[in-house]
Amino acid sequence: MRVLLTDLETAWRGGQSQALLLLQGLRARGHQAELLSVSGAMLAERAGAAGIPVHAAAATLRRPQAARLLRRLLRDRRFDVIHANEAHALTATWMAGAHRHAPVVVSRRVAFRLDASRLARARYRAARCIVAISNFVAKSVVDSGLPASAVRVVYDGVELPPPATGQSRALARQRLHLPAVDPLLGCVGYLLSEKGQESLLRALPMIRARVPNCRLLLAGDGPCRASLERLADELGVRASVQFAGHMNDVADVYNALDIFVFPSLAEPLGTSLLTAMAYALPVVAVNSGGVPEVIEPGSGILLAASSTEEITVAAVSLLLEHDQAARLGAAARCLIEKRFTCDHMVEATLKIYSELIRPAAAANAPPKA
Repeated sequence: MRVLLTDLETAWRGGQSQALLLLQGLRARGHQAELLSVSGAMLAERAGAAGIPVHAAAATLRRPQAARLLRRLLRDRRFDVIHANEAHALTATWMAGAHRHAPVVVSRRVAFRLDASRLARARYRAARCIVAISNFVAKSVVDSGLPASAVRVVYDGVELPPPATGQSRALARQRLHLPAVDPLLGCVGYLLSEKGQESLLRALPMIRARVPNCRLLLAGDGPCRASLERLADELGVRASVQFAGHMNDVADVYNALDIFVFPSLAEPLGTSLLTAMAYALPVVAVNSGGVPEVIEPGSGILLAASSTEEITVAAVSLLLEHDQAARLGAAARCLIEKRFTCDHMVEATLKIYSELIRPAAAANAPPKA
């Protein structure tokens, strides 16, 4: 099978991580998978380093540039499936008329309703399948007026890291310049108001009232970083909070943490949550968006709201009750192994591809004698 995945984002976020895992998984299974991306994009650089063929459009006017590049590619070669990994890529794919050459698949990773304009809907209607990363996202697509028959759910997947050890924890903390023994809460994600980091930060003084040496690590960057740093000063906890900023490799963060807190208010699914569970971390998350589709009873703590009080109670209980924290962490990793590995994601996506190209293959087959 020959697959062209298109992604025009320049930043590295959860969707780009999934794109790379998908490309690698397809090629490991013997399929020809290529990437159409943007010059200088981190996904393009990482895919190229992994030996994946990359076709790079100029970053300026990325959608029309990518559409022109895609038209040239379609004149020169045949693809069985064209997979748009995000909305800009879908626009370029539609502008190039790719749906007239091969089945188009589009990933949907956000939960807000589709743009009501005729042009926006035409792009999605040209796709043969819309792959939502959760039932929560799938519902938003159907509620926007697209047919449920065109929507499939494929959960994001993550790689299973080696089991954590005392040595890996100590090395991670050393590299992050963190104390070796202080209890550590953490969160990985873009710093936006809807991600809920403010509630977690406001809970820290109350948590430290019960666990005085507790610290907080926030990995990620974003428009709310400056306001969060000011808030840490106002709360008098700045010395106990580490703003790690954007990190190309966050393995040390997960290895260093004792508890992962995911206070996002309406997360479509949450790749960082899945990763934390894969690291066997006890997790505290808000019962909203796609999160309840991930955390089963006994595999984490679900909060009714992203409130300082609820975060405080849950975090303190896990910091003080080590056996409970260990049980939740072990159950979380087992759940990831069972349902949310990158292998599960690749196989489910391949099944969709196969279903889409089967009618075309049958139509092109020679007639039976």
